[in-house]
Amino acid sequence: MKRSRVNDIIREGDAFIRSFGYIMPPFAYWSPKEMRSRRPDGIIDARLGWDITDYGQGKFDDLGLFLFTVRNGRSEDLNRGRGMLYAEKIMITRKNQLSPMHRHVVKAEDIINRGGGKLVLELFMPDGEGKIDPKAEVEVPTDGVKRKLPAGGLLKLEPGESVTLLPGVWHGFWAEGSDVLIGEVSTVNNDLTDNIFRDPIGRFSNIEEDEEPVHLLVSDYDRWL
Repeated sequence: MKRSRVNDIIREGDAFIRSFGYIMPPFAYWSPKEMRSRRPDGIIDARLGWDITDYGQGKFDDLGLFLFTVRNGRSEDLNRGRGMLYAEKIMITRKNQLSPMHRHVVKAEDIINRGGGKLVLELFMPDGEGKIDPKAEVEVPTDGVKRKLPAGGLLKLEPGESVTLLPGVWHGFWAEGSDVLIGEVSTVNNDLTDNIFRDPIGRFSNIEEDEEPVHLLVSDYDRWL
């Protein structure tokens, strides 16, 4: 994915987020130079910030996701059961843009339709080895109400609705009708180790540097900082 395309997606995504009245934190707009001069450990270590991914496949419009991690605790605190045990993201999935089938080992999350079209999730339960169970009925809480679906059933969330996904539940999702602003509230998030994909794909984009970044991605921190 070219850096120029990433820069455009960030600008477009920021405008879309603001259109719903959601205001990003100040560090979202720091330049790469300011990030280098400040070197904020609390942001870098928690991997807060911009995350534009095409899952390493080079077809963002069809297979991709826009994410921004607003806050995130530490795995060490989660293991101890004390401290900052939560995380928050704001995301955008575009109309018919797939976020591929995956599950988490540790993270429990609420996925919230914050506005736009319908958010469609394809859901499976895990079998005894953590793989997709093609027959097991799916049961998930949606705003405190349990919903049951057949294996591979499609859960469609209108704006304002949410679903709670516990560790192990397989899910892929996309927007229907128009782009969707997604909120995510979860336990501590670790995108380096806690995403198990059904298919052999990567979590982050491979960036071709054709222009300077307007803002760094979380996947840039190790190289740029």
